[in-house]
Amino acid sequence: MQNKNDLDLLIPKSIDFTHDDHPCAYIPNKRMKMNYKQVEMVSKTFATAVAQRGWRRFGKSFIYPLCYGCTECKSLRIDVSNYKYSKSQRKAINRNEKTKISIQEPSMRKEHIALYNKYHAYKAKRDGWNHQDISMQEYYENFIDGAHDFGKELLYYIDDKLVCVDLIDILDDGISAVYCYYDPDYPRFSLGTYSLLYQIKLAENLGLDWVYLGYWIEGNKAFEYKENFEPLEILEGYPRVVEKPKWKKWSERKPSELRL
Repeated sequence: MQNKNDLDLLIPKSIDFTHDDHPCAYIPNKRMKMNYKQVEMVSKTFATAVAQRGWRRFGKSFIYPLCYGCTECKSLRIDVSNYKYSKSQRKAINRNEKTKISIQEPSMRKEHIALYNKYHAYKAKRDGWNHQDISMQEYYENFIDGAHDFGKELLYYIDDKLVCVDLIDILDDGISAVYCYYDPDYPRFSLGTYSLLYQIKLAENLGLDWVYLGYWIEGNKAFEYKENFEPLEILEGYPRVVEKPKWKKWSERKPSELRL
Protein backbone atom coordinates (compact mmCIF):
# COMPACT_ATOMS: atom_id res chain seq x y z
CA MET A 1 0.00 0.00 0.00
CA GLN A 2 1.10 3.58 -0.64
CA ASN A 3 1.37 6.13 2.19
CA LYS A 4 -0.96 9.15 2.31
CA ASN A 5 1.51 11.63 0.81
CA ASP A 6 2.05 9.30 -2.13
CA LEU A 7 -1.70 8.94 -2.61
CA ASP A 8 -2.16 12.71 -2.74
CA LEU A 9 0.19 12.74 -5.74
CA LEU A 10 -1.09 9.57 -7.37
CA ILE A 11 -4.85 10.09 -7.22
CA PRO A 12 -5.86 13.43 -8.77
CA LYS A 13 -9.45 14.59 -9.04
CA SER A 14 -11.12 12.66 -11.80
CA ILE A 15 -14.37 11.53 -13.36
CA ASP A 16 -14.53 7.72 -13.28
CA PHE A 17 -16.90 5.77 -15.51
CA THR A 18 -17.32 2.62 -17.60
CA HIS A 19 -19.10 2.05 -20.89
CA ASP A 20 -21.52 -0.83 -21.40
CA ASP A 21 -19.72 -3.96 -22.48
CA HIS A 22 -19.61 -4.71 -26.20
CA PRO A 23 -18.15 -7.39 -28.50
CA CYS A 24 -14.38 -7.70 -28.12
CA ALA A 25 -12.40 -6.58 -31.14
CA TYR A 26 -9.67 -9.13 -30.47
CA ILE A 27 -11.19 -12.35 -29.10
CA PRO A 28 -14.20 -14.03 -30.78
CA ASN A 29 -17.28 -14.59 -28.62
CA LYS A 30 -15.91 -12.40 -25.83
CA ARG A 31 -17.19 -9.07 -24.57
CA MET A 32 -15.04 -6.17 -23.43
CA LYS A 33 -15.56 -3.45 -20.86
CA MET A 34 -13.13 -0.65 -20.07
CA ASN A 35 -12.79 1.54 -17.00
CA TYR A 36 -12.08 5.23 -17.64
CA LYS A 37 -10.47 7.74 -15.31
CA GLN A 38 -10.82 11.16 -16.94
CA VAL A 39 -8.36 13.64 -15.43
CA GLU A 40 -7.97 17.35 -16.18
CA MET A 41 -4.73 18.07 -14.28
CA VAL A 42 -2.25 15.21 -14.51
CA SER A 43 1.24 15.03 -13.01
CA LYS A 44 3.97 12.95 -14.56
CA THR A 45 4.05 11.09 -11.22
CA PHE A 46 0.47 9.90 -11.75
CA ALA A 47 1.02 9.06 -15.43
CA THR A 48 4.09 7.01 -14.49
CA ALA A 49 2.31 5.21 -11.65
CA VAL A 50 -0.60 4.08 -13.81
CA ALA A 51 1.67 3.04 -16.70
CA GLN A 52 3.51 0.84 -14.20
CA ARG A 53 0.12 -0.75 -13.43
CA GLY A 54 -0.84 -1.40 -17.02
CA TRP A 55 -3.16 1.54 -17.67
CA ARG A 56 -3.25 3.25 -21.07
CA ARG A 57 -3.76 6.94 -21.85
CA PHE A 58 -5.90 8.28 -24.69
CA GLY A 59 -6.58 11.99 -24.54
CA LYS A 60 -7.62 12.95 -21.01
CA SER A 61 -8.63 9.40 -20.11
CA PHE A 62 -6.58 6.66 -18.49
CA ILE A 63 -8.13 3.26 -19.18
CA TYR A 64 -7.80 -0.38 -18.20
CA PRO A 65 -9.92 -3.50 -18.87
CA LEU A 66 -12.74 -4.71 -16.62
CA CYS A 67 -13.89 -7.64 -18.74
CA TYR A 68 -16.09 -10.17 -16.96
CA GLY A 69 -14.52 -13.62 -16.87
CA CYS A 70 -11.53 -12.67 -19.02
CA THR A 71 -7.97 -11.60 -18.19
CA GLU A 72 -6.39 -12.17 -21.61
CA CYS A 73 -5.00 -8.63 -22.00
CA LYS A 74 -1.48 -8.60 -20.55
CA SER A 75 0.71 -5.52 -20.21
CA LEU A 76 4.25 -5.68 -21.61
CA ARG A 77 7.31 -3.48 -21.28
CA ILE A 78 10.74 -3.60 -22.93
CA ASP A 79 13.87 -3.79 -20.77
CA VAL A 80 15.84 -0.94 -22.37
CA SER A 81 19.22 -1.40 -20.66
CA ASN A 82 19.48 -5.05 -21.72
CA TYR A 83 18.01 -4.70 -25.20
CA LYS A 84 19.79 -6.47 -28.07
CA TYR A 85 18.90 -5.57 -31.64
CA SER A 86 18.21 -8.50 -33.95
CA LYS A 87 19.74 -8.76 -37.41
CA SER A 88 16.48 -7.77 -39.11
CA GLN A 89 16.05 -4.82 -36.75
CA ARG A 90 19.53 -3.55 -37.57
CA LYS A 91 18.62 -3.77 -41.25
CA ALA A 92 15.51 -1.67 -40.60
CA ILE A 93 17.66 0.93 -38.84
CA ASN A 94 20.11 1.01 -41.77
CA ARG A 95 17.30 1.40 -44.32
CA ASN A 96 16.15 4.48 -42.43
CA GLU A 97 19.56 6.13 -42.40
CA LYS A 98 18.19 9.14 -44.29
CA THR A 99 14.81 9.25 -42.55
CA LYS A 100 14.46 12.55 -40.69
CA ILE A 101 12.88 12.57 -37.24
CA SER A 102 11.64 15.47 -35.14
CA ILE A 103 10.12 15.45 -31.66
CA GLN A 104 7.63 18.04 -30.44
CA GLU A 105 4.36 18.53 -28.61
CA PRO A 106 1.45 16.69 -30.28
CA SER A 107 0.03 18.69 -33.17
CA MET A 108 -2.75 18.38 -35.70
CA ARG A 109 -2.51 19.35 -39.33
CA LYS A 110 -4.37 18.19 -42.40
CA GLU A 111 -1.48 15.88 -43.27
CA HIS A 112 -1.84 14.17 -39.87
CA ILE A 113 -5.52 13.45 -40.53
CA ALA A 114 -4.89 12.29 -44.11
CA LEU A 115 -2.09 9.95 -43.03
CA TYR A 116 -4.11 8.56 -40.11
CA ASN A 117 -7.08 7.80 -42.36
CA LYS A 118 -4.87 6.31 -45.08
CA TYR A 119 -3.23 3.97 -42.57
CA HIS A 120 -6.54 2.81 -41.12
CA ALA A 121 -8.12 2.27 -44.55
CA TYR A 122 -5.12 0.08 -45.38
CA LYS A 123 -5.47 -1.90 -42.13
CA ALA A 124 -9.20 -2.33 -42.75
CA LYS A 125 -8.53 -3.80 -46.20
CA ARG A 126 -5.59 -5.99 -45.16
CA ASP A 127 -6.48 -7.03 -41.61
CA GLY A 128 -10.22 -6.46 -41.36
CA TRP A 129 -10.06 -3.50 -38.96
CA ASN A 130 -13.21 -1.49 -38.46
CA HIS A 131 -12.61 1.85 -40.13
CA GLN A 132 -14.33 5.19 -40.34
CA ASP A 133 -12.42 8.36 -41.21
CA ILE A 134 -11.47 10.32 -38.11
CA SER A 135 -12.49 13.97 -37.84
CA MET A 136 -10.21 16.73 -36.59
CA GLN A 137 -12.30 16.99 -33.43
CA GLU A 138 -11.97 13.25 -32.74
CA TYR A 139 -8.24 13.39 -33.41
CA TYR A 140 -7.85 16.30 -31.01
CA GLU A 141 -9.74 14.50 -28.25
CA ASN A 142 -7.77 11.25 -28.68
CA PHE A 143 -4.23 12.48 -29.25
CA ILE A 144 -3.81 16.20 -28.49
CA ASP A 145 -5.95 16.89 -25.45
CA GLY A 146 -4.51 15.56 -22.20
CA ALA A 147 -0.90 15.33 -23.41
CA HIS A 148 0.33 17.84 -20.80
CA ASP A 149 4.10 18.31 -20.63
CA PHE A 150 4.98 14.62 -20.99
CA GLY A 151 3.07 13.82 -24.19
CA LYS A 152 5.13 14.10 -27.39
CA GLU A 153 4.94 13.17 -31.03
CA LEU A 154 7.75 11.86 -33.19
CA LEU A 155 7.40 12.88 -36.83
CA TYR A 156 9.18 10.81 -39.50
CA TYR A 157 9.96 12.28 -42.92
CA ILE A 158 11.25 10.63 -46.09
CA ASP A 159 12.18 13.08 -48.85
CA ASP A 160 10.42 15.81 -46.85
CA LYS A 161 7.14 13.86 -46.82
CA LEU A 162 5.47 12.95 -43.51
CA VAL A 163 5.35 9.14 -43.47
CA CYS A 164 4.91 8.25 -39.79
CA VAL A 165 3.53 9.79 -36.60
CA ASP A 166 4.43 8.14 -33.30
CA LEU A 167 2.70 9.47 -30.17
CA ILE A 168 4.42 8.77 -26.86
CA ASP A 169 4.48 9.77 -23.21
CA ILE A 170 7.91 10.42 -21.70
CA LEU A 171 7.53 9.37 -18.07
CA ASP A 172 9.74 9.21 -14.99
CA ASP A 173 10.98 5.69 -15.64
CA GLY A 174 10.24 5.04 -19.29
CA ILE A 175 8.43 5.83 -22.52
CA SER A 176 4.82 4.78 -22.96
CA ALA A 177 3.88 3.99 -26.55
CA VAL A 178 0.52 5.71 -27.03
CA TYR A 179 -0.20 5.25 -30.75
CA CYS A 180 1.63 5.00 -34.06
CA TYR A 181 0.42 5.24 -37.65
CA TYR A 182 2.37 5.35 -40.90
CA ASP A 183 2.18 5.45 -44.68
CA PRO A 184 1.66 1.90 -46.03
CA ASP A 185 3.22 2.94 -49.35
CA TYR A 186 6.68 2.70 -47.77
CA PRO A 187 6.91 -0.99 -46.77
CA ARG A 188 10.67 -1.21 -47.41
CA PHE A 189 11.32 1.09 -44.46
CA SER A 190 9.44 -1.04 -41.87
CA LEU A 191 8.21 2.16 -40.26
CA GLY A 192 6.21 0.46 -37.50
CA THR A 193 9.26 -1.52 -36.40
CA TYR A 194 11.65 1.39 -36.84
CA SER A 195 9.52 3.77 -34.79
CA LEU A 196 9.56 1.35 -31.85
CA LEU A 197 13.31 0.83 -32.18
CA TYR A 198 13.71 4.60 -32.07
CA GLN A 199 11.66 4.70 -28.86
CA ILE A 200 14.09 2.21 -27.33
CA LYS A 201 17.07 4.33 -28.37
CA LEU A 202 15.41 7.52 -27.13
CA ALA A 203 14.68 5.91 -23.75
CA GLU A 204 18.30 4.80 -23.52
CA ASN A 205 19.55 8.31 -24.33
CA LEU A 206 17.26 9.77 -21.65
CA GLY A 207 18.44 7.27 -19.04
CA LEU A 208 15.03 5.57 -18.81
CA ASP A 209 14.54 1.90 -18.00
CA TRP A 210 11.44 0.87 -19.93
CA VAL A 211 9.31 1.20 -23.02
CA TYR A 212 5.70 0.42 -22.09
CA LEU A 213 4.09 -1.42 -25.00
CA GLY A 214 0.49 -1.62 -23.85
CA TYR A 215 -1.52 -4.82 -24.09
CA TRP A 216 -0.69 -8.19 -25.61
CA ILE A 217 -3.00 -11.16 -26.16
CA GLU A 218 -1.52 -14.61 -26.64
CA GLY A 219 -2.17 -15.97 -30.13
CA ASN A 220 -3.61 -12.72 -31.50
CA LYS A 221 -1.86 -11.66 -34.70
CA ALA A 222 -2.43 -7.96 -34.05
CA PHE A 223 -0.10 -8.16 -31.05
CA GLU A 224 2.47 -10.71 -32.25
CA TYR A 225 4.97 -8.03 -33.29
CA LYS A 226 5.50 -7.11 -29.64
CA GLU A 227 7.08 -10.52 -29.03
CA ASN A 228 10.00 -9.49 -31.27
CA PHE A 229 11.33 -6.88 -28.83
CA GLU A 230 12.92 -8.92 -26.07
CA PRO A 231 13.91 -8.76 -23.30
CA LEU A 232 10.37 -8.11 -22.13
CA GLU A 233 8.57 -8.07 -18.83
CA ILE A 234 4.91 -8.98 -18.28
CA LEU A 235 2.66 -7.54 -15.59
CA GLU A 236 0.79 -9.79 -13.17
CA GLY A 237 -2.93 -9.02 -13.10
CA TYR A 238 -4.51 -5.56 -13.02
CA PRO A 239 -3.23 -3.77 -9.88
CA ARG A 240 -5.04 -0.70 -8.59
CA VAL A 241 -3.17 2.57 -8.07
CA VAL A 242 -2.74 1.82 -4.35
CA GLU A 243 -1.30 -1.66 -5.05
CA LYS A 244 2.32 -2.38 -5.87
CA PRO A 245 2.73 -3.74 -9.41
CA LYS A 246 4.52 -7.05 -9.94
CA TRP A 247 6.39 -7.49 -13.20
CA LYS A 248 8.16 -10.68 -14.18
CA LYS A 249 10.53 -11.57 -16.98
CA TRP A 250 8.85 -12.66 -20.20
CA SER A 251 10.97 -15.83 -20.20
CA GLU A 252 9.55 -16.80 -16.80
CA ARG A 253 5.89 -16.62 -17.77
CA LYS A 254 3.79 -19.78 -17.61
CA PRO A 255 0.92 -20.75 -19.95
CA SER A 256 -1.37 -21.15 -16.95
CA GLU A 257 -0.74 -17.52 -16.02
CA LEU A 258 -1.54 -16.27 -19.52
CA ARG A 259 -4.82 -18.10 -19.98
CA LEU A 260 -6.89 -18.02 -16.79
